Amino acid sequence: MIDLEYERNRLVDDLKMRGYVTSKAVEDAMKRVPREEFLPAELREEAYIDSPLPIGEGQTISAPHMVAIMAENLDLKPGQKILEVGTGSGYHAAVCAEVIAPDGHIYSIERITSLASFAEDNLRRTGYSRLVTVISGDGSKGLPDHAPYDRIFVAAGAPDIPSPLTAQLAHGGKLLVPVGTRWYQDLIKVTRKGAKLEKENLGGCVFVPLVGEYGH
Repeated sequence: MIDLEYERNRLVDDLKMRGYVTSKAVEDAMKRVPREEFLPAELREEAYIDSPLPIGEGQTISAPHMVAIMAENLDLKPGQKILEVGTGSGYHAAVCAEVIAPDGHIYSIERITSLASFAEDNLRRTGYSRLVTVISGDGSKGLPDHAPYDRIFVAAGAPDIPSPLTAQLAHGGKLLVPVGTRWYQDLIKVTRKGAKLEKENLGGCVFVPLVGEYGH
Protein backbone atom coordinates (compact mmCIF):
# COMPACT_ATOMS: atom_id res chain seq x y z
CA MET A 1 0.00 0.00 0.00
CA ILE A 2 1.46 3.35 -1.08
CA ASP A 3 1.73 6.09 1.56
CA LEU A 4 0.09 8.86 -0.48
CA GLU A 5 0.80 11.62 2.04
CA TYR A 6 4.51 10.72 1.96
CA GLU A 7 4.44 10.69 -1.86
CA ARG A 8 2.69 14.07 -1.93
CA ASN A 9 5.31 15.71 0.28
CA ARG A 10 8.10 14.06 -1.70
CA LEU A 11 6.70 15.36 -5.00
CA VAL A 12 6.25 18.93 -3.75
CA ASP A 13 9.77 18.92 -2.29
CA ASP A 14 11.03 17.77 -5.70
CA LEU A 15 9.07 20.54 -7.49
CA LYS A 16 10.62 23.03 -5.06
CA MET A 17 14.12 21.70 -5.75
CA ARG A 18 13.48 21.94 -9.52
CA GLY A 19 12.37 25.57 -9.19
CA TYR A 20 8.67 25.14 -9.99
CA VAL A 21 7.50 25.84 -6.44
CA THR A 22 9.05 29.08 -5.20
CA SER A 23 6.67 30.42 -2.53
CA LYS A 24 5.69 29.07 0.89
CA ALA A 25 2.01 29.66 0.03
CA VAL A 26 2.05 27.40 -3.03
CA GLU A 27 4.23 24.81 -1.29
CA ASP A 28 1.80 24.59 1.64
CA ALA A 29 -1.23 24.48 -0.68
CA MET A 30 0.14 21.62 -2.77
CA LYS A 31 1.11 19.70 0.35
CA ARG A 32 -2.41 20.08 1.77
CA VAL A 33 -4.51 19.21 -1.29
CA PRO A 34 -4.87 15.43 -1.82
CA ARG A 35 -4.53 15.05 -5.61
CA GLU A 36 -5.67 11.43 -5.34
CA GLU A 37 -9.15 12.65 -4.37
CA PHE A 38 -9.46 14.39 -7.76
CA LEU A 39 -8.70 11.30 -9.86
CA PRO A 40 -10.72 8.28 -10.98
CA ALA A 41 -10.41 5.56 -8.31
CA GLU A 42 -8.20 3.32 -10.46
CA LEU A 43 -5.56 6.09 -10.79
CA ARG A 44 -5.28 7.09 -7.12
CA GLU A 45 -1.92 5.40 -6.65
CA GLU A 46 -0.50 7.36 -9.61
CA ALA A 47 -1.48 10.70 -8.08
CA TYR A 48 2.07 11.84 -7.32
CA ILE A 49 3.69 11.04 -10.63
CA ASP A 50 4.50 14.43 -12.18
CA SER A 51 2.36 13.84 -15.24
CA PRO A 52 -1.08 14.68 -16.66
CA LEU A 53 -3.58 11.90 -16.08
CA PRO A 54 -6.92 11.09 -17.76
CA ILE A 55 -10.09 12.07 -15.89
CA GLY A 56 -12.64 10.99 -18.50
CA GLU A 57 -14.38 12.62 -21.47
CA GLY A 58 -11.03 12.97 -23.25
CA GLN A 59 -9.81 15.45 -20.62
CA THR A 60 -6.83 15.41 -18.25
CA ILE A 61 -5.75 16.67 -14.85
CA SER A 62 -2.66 18.87 -15.33
CA ALA A 63 0.78 17.67 -14.29
CA PRO A 64 1.67 18.97 -10.79
CA HIS A 65 4.59 21.02 -12.15
CA MET A 66 2.19 22.90 -14.47
CA VAL A 67 -0.21 23.55 -11.59
CA ALA A 68 2.76 24.97 -9.66
CA ILE A 69 3.88 27.14 -12.60
CA MET A 70 0.40 28.62 -12.97
CA ALA A 71 -0.20 29.11 -9.24
CA GLU A 72 3.15 30.87 -8.80
CA ASN A 73 2.68 33.14 -11.83
CA LEU A 74 -0.83 34.14 -10.78
CA ASP A 75 0.67 35.67 -7.61
CA LEU A 76 -2.32 34.55 -5.54
CA LYS A 77 -3.27 36.39 -2.34
CA PRO A 78 -5.88 35.78 0.37
CA GLY A 79 -9.23 37.38 -0.43
CA GLN A 80 -8.92 37.46 -4.23
CA LYS A 81 -11.79 36.76 -6.61
CA ILE A 82 -10.71 34.33 -9.32
CA LEU A 83 -12.14 32.92 -12.54
CA GLU A 84 -10.97 29.49 -13.69
CA VAL A 85 -11.79 28.30 -17.21
CA GLY A 86 -11.76 24.50 -17.39
CA THR A 87 -12.58 22.99 -14.00
CA GLY A 88 -11.58 19.46 -14.97
CA SER A 89 -11.65 17.39 -11.79
CA GLY A 90 -11.35 20.43 -9.48
CA TYR A 91 -7.74 19.88 -8.34
CA HIS A 92 -6.28 23.12 -9.72
CA ALA A 93 -9.10 25.13 -8.13
CA ALA A 94 -8.51 23.41 -4.78
CA VAL A 95 -4.81 24.35 -4.80
CA CYS A 96 -5.67 27.98 -5.56
CA ALA A 97 -8.44 27.94 -2.94
CA GLU A 98 -5.90 27.05 -0.26
CA VAL A 99 -3.96 30.24 -1.06
CA ILE A 100 -6.90 32.67 -1.32
CA ALA A 101 -8.68 31.35 1.79
CA PRO A 102 -10.46 32.24 3.98
CA ASP A 103 -12.20 35.14 2.24
CA GLY A 104 -11.42 34.68 -1.45
CA HIS A 105 -13.58 32.85 -3.97
CA ILE A 106 -13.11 30.96 -7.23
CA TYR A 107 -15.74 30.74 -9.96
CA SER A 108 -14.87 27.81 -12.20
CA ILE A 109 -16.50 27.07 -15.55
CA GLU A 110 -16.58 23.59 -17.11
CA ARG A 111 -18.25 22.92 -20.48
CA ILE A 112 -18.64 19.14 -19.91
CA THR A 113 -21.49 18.64 -17.45
CA SER A 114 -20.36 15.21 -16.23
CA LEU A 115 -16.94 16.64 -15.34
CA ALA A 116 -18.55 19.62 -13.62
CA SER A 117 -20.47 17.17 -11.43
CA PHE A 118 -17.31 15.10 -10.79
CA ALA A 119 -15.45 18.26 -9.75
CA GLU A 120 -18.28 19.43 -7.49
CA ASP A 121 -18.30 16.06 -5.71
CA ASN A 122 -14.52 16.12 -5.30
CA LEU A 123 -14.50 19.69 -3.97
CA ARG A 124 -17.36 18.97 -1.56
CA ARG A 125 -15.70 15.80 -0.24
CA THR A 126 -12.36 17.55 0.33
CA GLY A 127 -13.88 20.62 1.96
CA TYR A 128 -13.32 23.23 -0.76
CA SER A 129 -16.88 23.76 -2.01
CA ARG A 130 -17.28 26.85 0.21
CA LEU A 131 -14.45 28.52 -1.70
CA VAL A 132 -15.16 27.20 -5.21
CA THR A 133 -18.36 27.55 -7.26
CA VAL A 134 -18.52 25.26 -10.30
CA ILE A 135 -20.64 26.42 -13.26
CA SER A 136 -21.45 24.53 -16.47
CA GLY A 137 -20.96 26.64 -19.59
CA ASP A 138 -18.69 28.08 -22.27
CA GLY A 139 -15.66 29.31 -20.36
CA SER A 140 -14.18 31.04 -23.40
CA LYS A 141 -16.79 33.78 -22.83
CA GLY A 142 -15.84 34.15 -19.18
CA LEU A 143 -18.45 34.86 -16.52
CA PRO A 144 -19.51 38.52 -16.64
CA ASP A 145 -21.99 38.12 -13.76
CA HIS A 146 -19.18 38.20 -11.19
CA ALA A 147 -16.60 40.34 -13.03
CA PRO A 148 -14.15 41.96 -12.62
CA TYR A 149 -11.71 39.28 -11.42
CA ASP A 150 -8.37 39.75 -9.69
CA ARG A 151 -7.04 36.66 -11.44
CA ILE A 152 -8.18 34.52 -14.39
CA PHE A 153 -6.57 31.29 -15.51
CA VAL A 154 -7.40 29.01 -18.41
CA ALA A 155 -6.61 25.29 -18.26
CA ALA A 156 -7.06 24.70 -22.00
CA GLY A 157 -5.27 25.90 -25.12
CA ALA A 158 -6.84 28.82 -27.00
CA PRO A 159 -6.14 29.95 -30.59
CA ASP A 160 -5.76 33.52 -29.27
CA ILE A 161 -6.32 35.39 -26.02
CA PRO A 162 -10.13 35.42 -25.56
CA SER A 163 -11.24 39.08 -25.55
CA PRO A 164 -14.08 38.51 -23.02
CA LEU A 165 -11.49 37.35 -20.47
CA THR A 166 -9.30 40.46 -20.77
CA ALA A 167 -12.48 42.57 -20.55
CA GLN A 168 -13.38 40.87 -17.25
CA LEU A 169 -9.95 41.44 -15.69
CA ALA A 170 -9.70 43.98 -12.86
CA HIS A 171 -7.13 46.79 -12.92
CA GLY A 172 -3.86 45.20 -11.82
CA GLY A 173 -5.36 41.79 -12.54
CA LYS A 174 -3.48 38.90 -14.14
CA LEU A 175 -4.64 36.39 -16.75
CA LEU A 176 -2.84 33.14 -17.63
CA VAL A 177 -3.84 31.43 -20.87
CA PRO A 178 -2.14 28.86 -23.12
CA VAL A 179 -2.22 30.23 -26.70
CA GLY A 180 -1.42 28.29 -29.86
CA THR A 181 -2.57 25.26 -31.81
CA ARG A 182 -4.60 22.29 -30.59
CA TRP A 183 -1.34 20.40 -29.97
CA TYR A 184 1.11 22.98 -28.60
CA GLN A 185 0.84 26.38 -26.92
CA ASP A 186 2.79 29.15 -25.22
CA LEU A 187 1.66 30.08 -21.71
CA ILE A 188 0.88 33.81 -21.89
CA LYS A 189 0.57 36.06 -18.85
CA VAL A 190 -1.51 39.20 -19.35
CA THR A 191 -1.47 42.00 -16.76
CA ARG A 192 -4.06 44.78 -16.96
CA LYS A 193 -2.80 48.29 -16.18
CA GLY A 194 -5.74 50.58 -16.80
CA ALA A 195 -6.62 50.28 -20.50
CA LYS A 196 -3.23 48.75 -21.26
CA LEU A 197 -2.55 45.01 -21.41
CA GLU A 198 1.02 43.86 -20.80
CA LYS A 199 1.87 40.41 -22.17
CA GLU A 200 4.65 38.02 -21.22
CA ASN A 201 5.46 34.61 -22.74
CA LEU A 202 6.23 32.08 -19.98
CA GLY A 203 7.21 29.28 -22.36
CA GLY A 204 5.81 26.25 -24.12
CA CYS A 205 3.09 23.96 -22.78
CA VAL A 206 0.55 21.40 -23.94
CA PHE A 207 -3.10 21.60 -22.87
CA VAL A 208 -6.29 20.09 -24.25
CA PRO A 209 -7.99 22.52 -26.68
CA LEU A 210 -10.27 25.28 -25.40
CA VAL A 211 -13.65 24.59 -27.00
CA GLY A 212 -16.19 27.39 -27.27
CA GLU A 213 -17.10 30.63 -29.03
CA TYR A 214 -13.60 32.08 -28.45
CA GLY A 215 -11.82 28.73 -28.58
CA HIS A 216 -11.03 26.19 -31.28
